[in-house]
Amino acid sequence: MSESKEYVSQTLEHGAIHISEEVIATIAALAIQDVEGVYGLNTSIASSDLSKLAKRAQGKGIRLVISEDDEISVDCYIVVLYGHSVVDVAKAVQDTVTAAIESTTGRRVKSVNVNISGITLPRAEKKP
Repeated sequence: MSESKEYVSQTLEHGAIHISEEVIATIAALAIQDVEGVYGLNTSIASSDLSKLAKRAQGKGIRLVISEDDEISVDCYIVVLYGHSVVDVAKAVQDTVTAAIESTTGRRVKSVNVNISGITLPRAEKKP
């Protein structure tokens, strides 16, 4: 994989389309919210060597690498709810993120790497 780019680009007959990495990271983050067993994204992953744009996307618990041929690799850092299979949750995250990015951007997702960085108890419901 090469150094991260700021945009995924496609040239068409009437001009070009440029999709920022931040948009792709947001698509991934929104998709992950819908996966059962995910408490949330871990927004405190290590960031010493990331560009400013990558750090903003990483603030969502998502890190992207876009290859020279515009294949997208995604690293997700999630916290899982206790009582759910971490393997099943991770597979669901991979499937959901891949489908969301490919259907929204039309670009190929090469990989979705899921990093389980924590586990937590479900939030207790407040009694009225």
